[in-house]
Amino acid sequence: MLTREEVIALLNPIKDPFLHKTFEETGGIEEITIKEEKKHVSVKVAIGKTNTAEQMQLQQELVNILKKGGAVTVGLRFTQLPDEVIAKYQPTTEDQPSLLSDDTNTKFIAIASGKGGVGKSTVTVNLAIALARLGKKVGIIDADIYGFSVPDMMGVEQRPTLKGNRIVPVERFGVKVMSMGFFVEDNSPVIWRGPRLGKMLTSFFKEVEWGELDYLLLDLPPGTGDVALDVHNMIPSSKEIIVTTPHPTAAFVAARAGQMAVHTKHEILGIIENMAYFESKVTGEKEYVFGKGGGDKLADSLQTKVIGRLSLQQPYEEGEFAPSVYQEDHPNGQEYKRIAAQVIEKFES
Repeated sequence: MLTREEVIALLNPIKDPFLHKTFEETGGIEEITIKEEKKHVSVKVAIGKTNTAEQMQLQQELVNILKKGGAVTVGLRFTQLPDEVIAKYQPTTEDQPSLLSDDTNTKFIAIASGKGGVGKSTVTVNLAIALARLGKKVGIIDADIYGFSVPDMMGVEQRPTLKGNRIVPVERFGVKVMSMGFFVEDNSPVIWRGPRLGKMLTSFFKEVEWGELDYLLLDLPPGTGDVALDVHNMIPSSKEIIVTTPHPTAAFVAARAGQMAVHTKHEILGIIENMAYFESKVTGEKEYVFGKGGGDKLADSLQTKVIGRLSLQQPYEEGEFAPSVYQEDHPNGQEYKRIAAQVIEKFES
């Protein structure tokens, strides 16, 4: 089992992600508690800035280091360094522009739904990839913080890296991705309240090295809760796509998400009807498994139109591993490309 001295030796060389100085220099390792019988190590760590994406990245790094050293379980608490220490090591370089700055050229698209299970994240992923296939620079923020799924859907196995005091997002299929899923160990549940979630979301916009983006898609949590409202308030210029199935109840619930967009003065680009039908490979006939008309009814109530209908089928099995990504020549891949073309036309015409 690790001793206190061994814990210090393992952690002292690690750099504060905000100040870029080692914990030995900043005195960042404040408390260490070891329970030998349970092989549990608890550490209180002081850093330059708390409740940021960098903190989440650091947390994962420290847990991995201590487990490799022999700990079975690890507990971490973060606090902020004293002001005089921060002032001593504060980086002097100017902050890079934020996606939320007034002069950004990035166009924001929020993907919303009234309820879970209608394929909102699948739509986000495939629409982003379709935009990239049409030559656009695209990013995704997986803002569904309690139900993050974008990395798994895209088959992402890497984690973001640090570049100075900023996080470099993972890129796959030409799309840059940032998700809470990158910072949670072993698919653990996220048990956070609204204000802390809001800070995490803000860091995804302000502290990530996105580079130049034409479009940033936000996979919102289903419904009209705190996170969705935070995003609406944070990005008044974002436009919205509502995802539903043809089932009347799904469309009825989705109308609430649409009305939230209307009340917060966000333009609705259109409705995407997912799982619209199943097409038999044997007969070629379409079977409307979840009924018909839900998307059209929703579009009428929100004074918009249906911009895409996606069939109920899996991506092809061949190719790169990505459980929810439709290939470009797949029927749904072609439909996503048509939807992406409509989105571009709405923004750039």
